[in-house]
Amino acid sequence: MTPTQKISSPIAAIQGYEGCFHQQAAIDFFGDSVQVLPCDTFRQVIDAANHNASVTAGIMAIENSIAGSILANYTLLQKSKLKITGEVYLTINQQLLVNPGVTLADIREVHSHPMAILQCMDYLEKFPHWKLVETEDTALSARHIHQRRSRHQAAIAGTLAARMYHLDIAAKNVHTIQHNFTRFLILQKEANAKVAGDANKASIRFQTDHTQGSLARVLNFVAEHNINISKIQSMPIPGTKFRYAFHADIEFADAAHYQNFIQGFKKVADGIEEYGIYKGGQNK
Repeated sequence: MTPTQKISSPIAAIQGYEGCFHQQAAIDFFGDSVQVLPCDTFRQVIDAANHNASVTAGIMAIENSIAGSILANYTLLQKSKLKITGEVYLTINQQLLVNPGVTLADIREVHSHPMAILQCMDYLEKFPHWKLVETEDTALSARHIHQRRSRHQAAIAGTLAARMYHLDIAAKNVHTIQHNFTRFLILQKEANAKVAGDANKASIRFQTDHTQGSLARVLNFVAEHNINISKIQSMPIPGTKFRYAFHADIEFADAAHYQNFIQGFKKVADGIEEYGIYKGGQNK
């Protein structure tokens, strides 16, 4: 590389506004230099990752330890033709954010996404005089509090939003359930998707032949090959009468182990699609 050449920063398409948890997931995976392209919907994230040449990857939440799977995103994944190249498990810690110098006694309103408000209700009920205002995004709430310079409004959002919008944390970790995790997928175009040498996880989709015991035979085959299924999700097959496909996240020792397994798996399962082979994230 010559002195005049620069390594461009990765750009990640995210759902939500700057300062949101999707941006934190992008930072955790790509590092502090990552730039983000905020999108209103997950569908827009997929479209940007597929068709915007400047976008390195899309970041998409797929499941939460409290709310469960985001089923619509499995459908988006299947139709996208993007490949999973990694994952991030992120602890969702909610903070009560205020403008500098504002105290709890000053607060009259708390703004945030309805899910975040629900997650923090045990704390918020200690202040019955606070008006709870639902918004479309936690990070957007933080931005609005900063822009208005209000002494009487607070937001519930993450620490990244606090840093980005120069807000103080008036109360830390105000969520009721302290162990709340969201799993995010890193999605890239197939041409750019490189399998890591230390890959130990794959996401696949398969069908069974709909006869008695067919799923049991598939699962027995998996067990016989020392493969761990860390997640299995059934999804209806459009246009069929109550037939289902299965999305499975599987863990294995190394690439040779996986290749040996998948070759045999094709003989016991139908319609196998491979969404990605990647290094599994740390579920702390």
